[in-house]
This record gives sequence, structure tokens and C-alpha cells, in this order.
Amino acid sequence: MSTPILEARDISIRFGGVEALRHVSLQLMAGEVLALAGDNGAGKSTLIKIISGVYHADAGQLLFDGAALQLRDPQDARAQGIETIYQDLALADNLDVGSNIFLGREPTRRQFGLEVIDRLRMTEVAREVLERLDIVIPERKLRGPVKMLSGGQRQAIAIGRAIYWNARVLIMDEPTAALGVPEQRKVMELIAALKARGVSVILISHNLHDIFAIADRIVVLRRGEVAGERLVAATNGDEIVHLMVGDTYANARGAGQ
Repeated sequence: MSTPILEARDISIRFGGVEALRHVSLQLMAGEVLALAGDNGAGKSTLIKIISGVYHADAGQLLFDGAALQLRDPQDARAQGIETIYQDLALADNLDVGSNIFLGREPTRRQFGLEVIDRLRMTEVAREVLERLDIVIPERKLRGPVKMLSGGQRQAIAIGRAIYWNARVLIMDEPTAALGVPEQRKVMELIAALKARGVSVILISHNLHDIFAIADRIVVLRRGEVAGERLVAATNGDEIVHLMVGDTYANARGAGQ
């Protein structure tokens, strides 16, 4: 059996008197799309923040390529090839596409004996990355602030940034939230393209249609614990919802019949 690219073992964390995660374990294989499902407060965001270096677990262990992984901060995670795209995309709205791809890692060149930001290089890379993802942004918009772009284009920029920096694991938090249907479809195509390139994806979504359209496997969290794990090909929406909400769902269905 192949070694998971990423593994969480018995992860627990407490915030004051609240135990946000209790002995949560999951495995992510190379080139796999793993959906993380659960109701609000289930612990999804807490778990991805531990994997991305934002939080530190009170107990448990992370492994990357089978080796113990110690993350001091998100920069450590990115250095390992773990990139996270949150719902707000973490884009600098007033900067152009190239500046966002290189945000905090800008290339420089020598000019008149001084180190200056190489903006031409950033624009060239932005164009190459978007072409690789089959995203078309007109030249004038490529050089303008990203706040002028559509939600789908902005999502593509965030994905392009992760790809350029050689992400091996990409965590996507509600990537189709607030997008129209055509843009939702494009994001699903981008995730499929990432999978084809061997990138592993953890997809956090409330949208079961998205999950069943693109994921290989689903891990369901409920109240800070793993409520179940299913192959997409061997389950259905009703079973996943039942795992998410437990007996409340079963009782509600029974009362309605």
C-alpha cells in the first residue's frame, strides 16, 4: 500500500473549555481529491488550520510523505508544499495578478545598482500560469487591480499562485461559495486539472453536488469527531447528510413519512 502524502493521526485541540477536535485522523493520497464535510461547528476549519500551520494541536501528529511534520506557522506549511485557499482567497485587491501570485515572494532585479521588484517578470509569470490553467484574462485586466475581476477569475488566480509555488497539497475552503453556476463549473474543472497533475486536494464544502462531482473520498466531521468515511462511488447524499447530523436527520425523515 502506498504511503499517504499527508496524514493526521489522533488530532485533538481545545479552546478554553471547548474541545474543538477529538482524536481526528485522516489520510490523503497523492493525486486524490478528499472532501471534508460537516455542519457548521463540526471542526472542519479548525482541522485545516492545523494542517496549514495556523493552529498547533494539543495532541496528535501530522505526517508528510510518511515523516513527522512540525509546523511553526503557515510559512512552514507552504515550504513543504501545503497551500491553503480560504473563502476570502487572501488576495490583495488593489494589486495586479502578477503581484498577487508573488505576494510576499516578489522577484527582484538590479537597476542602477539597486534591487528593484521585477514587475515585468511577475506579469509574464501571471500570463503563463493562467494559460496553463486555461484561464483567459484580457491584458488590460491582467495589469489592473484584481478587485475588477470576476469571482471565478479571482479563484483561478489563487489556484494559479498555489500551482506556481509547486503545491503538492492544496486545501480549498468553500471554493464555489458566492459564485455563479458557470464559474462554479470552471472551478470544478480547475480541481480536475489539479488532480490530473498529481496535486492532492482537500475540499471543504457544504455543496454536496460539488463533492459528488469531483471528490474521490469523503470524511465527515460531526462535533469535532470523525463521524464516518466513504468512497464517493459507494455512498449517496442521504448517507452523507445522516453522518453529518446524526439521529436528528433520521428522526426528521421518519416524522415526515
